[in-house]
Amino acid sequence: MRFFLAGLVLILYSFTTLGQKVGLVFSGGGAKGLAHIGVLKALEENNIPIDYISGTSMGAIVGAMYSAGYSPQEIEKIALSNDFQNWVSGRYESDFGKFYDKKPINPSFFSAKAQIDTSFSFKFRSNIINDVPLNYALLELLSKASAHAKDNFDNLFIPFRCVVSDVLSEKIIIVKGGSLAEAVRGSMSVPLVYRPIKVDNKFVFDGGLYNNFPVDVMKEEFSPDFLIGVNVSSKNFISYPSEKDDKLINRFLLYMFLSNSDSTQIGKNGVYIEPNLKNYSSTNFNPVQELIDIGYRATLADMPKILKTISSRVSIEKVDERRALFLNKNPELTFDGINVTGLNSKKTLYVKNIFNYENRSLSMKDIKKGYYKLLGDDNFETIYPGLTYNPVDDKYNFGINIHSDANFKFDFGGNISSRPISNAYFGLQYSFLDRFVYTFNANIYTGRFYESGLGAFRMDFPFKKPFFIETQFVYNRWNYYNPGELLSKNSDPDYIDQSDKRLGVKAGFYGGKNAVLNTFFFTFKNRDNYSPNNTFKTGDILDLATFEGYITGINYNKNSLNRKQYASAGKLFDISVSYTQGIEKYQPGNILMNSPSYLSIATGQKDKWWIRAKATLEEYIPSSKKYKFGYMADASFSNRPSFLTYTNNLLTSTAFYPLQDSRSQFNPKLRADSYLAAGGKIVYSVMKKADIRLEGYLFQPLQDIELKDLQHTKFGDLFSDRTFIAGSSLVYHSPIGPIAFNLNYYDNTPKKFGFLFHIGYLLYNKRAIEL
Repeated sequence: MRFFLAGLVLILYSFTTLGQKVGLVFSGGGAKGLAHIGVLKALEENNIPIDYISGTSMGAIVGAMYSAGYSPQEIEKIALSNDFQNWVSGRYESDFGKFYDKKPINPSFFSAKAQIDTSFSFKFRSNIINDVPLNYALLELLSKASAHAKDNFDNLFIPFRCVVSDVLSEKIIIVKGGSLAEAVRGSMSVPLVYRPIKVDNKFVFDGGLYNNFPVDVMKEEFSPDFLIGVNVSSKNFISYPSEKDDKLINRFLLYMFLSNSDSTQIGKNGVYIEPNLKNYSSTNFNPVQELIDIGYRATLADMPKILKTISSRVSIEKVDERRALFLNKNPELTFDGINVTGLNSKKTLYVKNIFNYENRSLSMKDIKKGYYKLLGDDNFETIYPGLTYNPVDDKYNFGINIHSDANFKFDFGGNISSRPISNAYFGLQYSFLDRFVYTFNANIYTGRFYESGLGAFRMDFPFKKPFFIETQFVYNRWNYYNPGELLSKNSDPDYIDQSDKRLGVKAGFYGGKNAVLNTFFFTFKNRDNYSPNNTFKTGDILDLATFEGYITGINYNKNSLNRKQYASAGKLFDISVSYTQGIEKYQPGNILMNSPSYLSIATGQKDKWWIRAKATLEEYIPSSKKYKFGYMADASFSNRPSFLTYTNNLLTSTAFYPLQDSRSQFNPKLRADSYLAAGGKIVYSVMKKADIRLEGYLFQPLQDIELKDLQHTKFGDLFSDRTFIAGSSLVYHSPIGPIAFNLNYYDNTPKKFGFLFHIGYLLYNKRAIEL
C-alpha cells in the first residue's frame, strides 16, 4: 500500500510539473529595456519554458518580437544594427530624397513652417523624435506574425499582452488583439517624444504611465503557475540632474513611469530579476551590447533559484522546431491596393500613384519602396502605415494615414566670417498638393561680398518613374575686391565685380538611390567689370566684358554625403556634359588707355561655342571610430575658344574649388579649360560633433592660362605648371552650422597662407554657366 501511494504521488507530481505554465513579464524602461534580450538568451540556454509574455513600452517591443517568432539571437542582431539606431533616433534615408530636393543646397540652419487656409498659423513639430522610420520598421517586423495569428495575440508563437494608456479616461487598456505593430507602437508612445496613435479608436500613450510592470495583466489574462518578472526601470542615478541638465525632462518622464513599477506583485510563485542598470540612461540606445549582456548576467545570477522554482524544461531544439513550424505558416502578404486616409480625393490619388501607378498587386517589398518614396517628398509630415484584417474575404488591407505638411516653409541662415565674406540667407517655399505637386521656391543672399536671388517653379509627376519639370531664374553678384582679413591685409587685392543671371528650364528624373538625372536649357548673361592690372584709383573706369547666350546639357548627381559642408561620411559623384554658345562683347576702360595693349585689343562682339565635360568624385572611407579617410578627384575637359583678353579667359574658364573658402577667392592658378585634380583628406573625430581635418590637393591644368604683355593671353605647354593646395581645420558642428578655424595654403600665389574663421555655411547659388 505504501508503494502504491508513493507511486500515485509521483505520478500526480509528474503531471503537475509537466503542466506547469510560465509567464514572463517585461517592464518598460526606455533603452534599458534592451536588457530583456539578454534575459531571453539566458532562459533559452537553460531550457526554461516561456508560455506567456506581457510587457510595457520597450518590454512590449522585445516581448512582441519573441512572441512573433524571432529568436533571442535574431532580436540581438536587429538591436545591434545601424537600422535600429536610425529607428530609435528618428533618422531615415529615402532613396528618393535627392530626387525630391526642391531647394538647392543652401546655408540655412533654421526652418519654420506655416499652414495657410482660413487662418495663418505657424506649425511646429510636437514630438521630439520623428516616428516615421519606427512606424514602418514595426510593421515590417511584426506584420506577418500578426497576419498568421489572424490578429489574435493568443495565436502567436507565444501568447502575448501589452498595455497602453488612455490619458483621457486615466485607465490602462490591455491589448490582446488587432495589429501587433500598432499595439507595440501604442505601448511605447512616450509623451513629448513620440506621437500618440489610435488603438481601439482611442488615442493612447505609453503604457508605463499607469502600469510600467504588468504583472497583474499576466495574472489576469493567463493565470500562469510561475512568474518571471524582469524590471529594468530602476530609479537609481549616480548624480541628481541639475537645472541646466538637458536630460532633466527625459529623467522627469522616466520618474513618472517608474512610479508605476510595483516589484512586490510577483508573489511567492515567481522570481524577480532586476539588472543593475544605474550607470545607464533610459534615453541612450548606443551601448546595446552592454545592456544585453547585463540582462544576461543578471538572469544567470538568479538561475539557480529559477531552476529550483520551475521544474519543467524545454530544449532549445524543441523551441527552434516549434518556431520554424510557426514561421513556415506566416503568409506572404500581398495587397490589391492601399487605403489612404487624411487627404482629399486629388491628394489621395497622388499618394496612390506613388505606391501603385500600374494598379497591380503589391507585395510588402513594393509597399516599403512606396513608403520611403513618399518620405522623400517633404510635402508630407505625418505618415502612419497599418494593416487591417477583413474576415469576410480573409484578406489584409494596407492602409496609410497621412497628412500633408505645412504649405509655407521659411529658411534662415548665412555665415559670419573673419574675412569680409559674411552674408545672410532667407528662403521661402510654397507647395500645393493636388493630383501633382506644385512648388515655388525663392531665396535671397545679401552681403558685401555676395548677393544673389533665385526663383523657381516646379511640377512633380508621381508616375512609375517619377520626374519633374522646373523653370528657374538666378541672379548672382560677386565682389572680389578684398581689402584683407581680420588679422592681416591683402597686399595684392583683386578688383573684379562679377554679375550673372540665367533663365531656363530643366527636367529631372529619378536616377537611383540618392541620385537624380537632369536635362536643362538656360539662357544667360554674364557681366564682368574688372581692373586689367589690379589697380584702381578715383576716376578710373573698369573694363567691361559681357558674354550672353545659352547653355544646354545633361547632368547626373548622386550624393550621400552626411553634411552640407565638412562631410565625414558618404559619397558624391557628379558628371555632366554641356554645350555653350554665346556672344562675347568687350569694352575697355581707361586704366590702360595710354598703353599699346589698349589699342591692340579688338572691341565689339565675337561668337563663341564649346563643349565641356566635367566629373567630380568625393568619398569618405571609415577606418575606425575616430578616423575617416577621404579622397576627391575632379576633372574637366573643354574645347572653349580663346576670349579677347587674359581676364576674360580666366572668367569663363572652369574653376576648381577644393577648400571651403575657395569660392570666396579669385585664384587664376586654379582655373583652366581642361584639368585633372585630386587629393586626400584625414578626418579625426575629437568628440561626437568636433573634427580635426587635414587635406591636400594637386591641380594639374592641361594648359595653363598665362598673361602676355598687359592684356593678351598665351597658353602654356602641356602639363607645364601645377598648383598644390593644403588645408587644416578645427570644426565644431553646431545647430547653426559649422564653427570652423581654417589655416589654408595655396601654392603659386603672392600670399600663400590664409586664415579663416567662420560660423555658418559657406554655400552659394550656382552661377549662370555652372551646372
